[in-house]
Amino acid sequence: MTTSSLPSLREAEDLDRSDELALFRERFLPIEDADVVAYLDGNSLGRPLRRTLELLRDLVTEQWATRLIRGWQDGWLEQPERLGDALGAVALGAAKGQVVLADSTTVCLYKALSAAAALRPDRTELVTDTDNFPTDRYVVEAMAQDLGLTVRWIASDPVAGVTAEQVAAEVGTETAVVTLSHVAYRSAFIADMARINSLVHEAGGLTVWDLCHSAGSIPVRLDADGTDFAVGCTYKFLNAGPGAPAFLFARTEHHERLRQPIPGWMSAGDRFAMAPAFTPAPGIRRMLSGTPAITGLAGVAAGVELLEEAGIERVRAKSLALTRMAITLCDAWLVPLGFGVSSPREDERRAGHVTLSHPRAEELAELLISKGVIIDFRAPDGIRLGLSPLSTSFSELWSALDRTRTLTREALS
Repeated sequence: MTTSSLPSLREAEDLDRSDELALFRERFLPIEDADVVAYLDGNSLGRPLRRTLELLRDLVTEQWATRLIRGWQDGWLEQPERLGDALGAVALGAAKGQVVLADSTTVCLYKALSAAAALRPDRTELVTDTDNFPTDRYVVEAMAQDLGLTVRWIASDPVAGVTAEQVAAEVGTETAVVTLSHVAYRSAFIADMARINSLVHEAGGLTVWDLCHSAGSIPVRLDADGTDFAVGCTYKFLNAGPGAPAFLFARTEHHERLRQPIPGWMSAGDRFAMAPAFTPAPGIRRMLSGTPAITGLAGVAAGVELLEEAGIERVRAKSLALTRMAITLCDAWLVPLGFGVSSPREDERRAGHVTLSHPRAEELAELLISKGVIIDFRAPDGIRLGLSPLSTSFSELWSALDRTRTLTREALS
């Protein structure tokens, strides 16, 4: 299939037969709802893995039921750091001792921003963009109010994303922290992490990146790109399950001066000393707070195992092939029906989903979901097609867009 040709269903099926990642689809539990034509929302919630069910069954019936509270001494306590190291190696380009699994993305972001701001106590400004994910903006605004800081807003284009040139125009001698999403949640635009990190460091500031739509979808190189802090969820492309623990990355050079805002017994140097005063643990463990969510971490373990076997570079290659096909079919079938493509067309700037715009997007999204094409709607006019390379086939995508064309024609007639 060339970029200028329109693929047929047969050609999509041929792509599935030659797909070196095709066998990984069998690692997922089947979709029991016979009405579902395609699941294109893995960028919001990945499908469940058979391995997760195995790990949960073992956790409940063998570890928990047999060892009871002794499970903490059998390895549960070390899971946030052990899985953090594995995730860092497989998906984040981070050396050991810099990633920990904990809390939700929101809490991890609050911790990371607070810790970063504390490392620049004489500076007065936080920088983010106007189209960052709402949680990120809300946390930035609340933190600025609590700490008496000023927020400098980058006016970001929902399609083009935040550019290094825009960051350069906003950072200066008062910049404490710049926080951005590596992949824009609306459009899948990939920001230039390495260049933006360099610009912020030249100005004397620090960076905090949101990797929710990056982890498990595109290669990330936190160490090589000089990132200071990063956070992200595990329930999208890592398939760890609804509400699974998030992750937090802190660069090694910052560890000894890290002061986080929610210290707890898990972040204490001696967890069982029950000391009257808090002494932080060495390294990344000081970013923990409360008791680890062991059941949720089972899903993280399964997702990291799968990604390690598949390889992030192969995942990225198939992701690009899927998103190219989506754009090609949308241009031919859906643009004449009033849709627009609101994601970057350049491979190097597009991550793992494609967003379509339409004046009646909310209405059409409800219709599509009711007819078995599971996508999601993002206000004001976006329909996102989340293409998860390990669970999404080319023929599934083709069939979904064919049904979208038919349903849209009927709705607009």
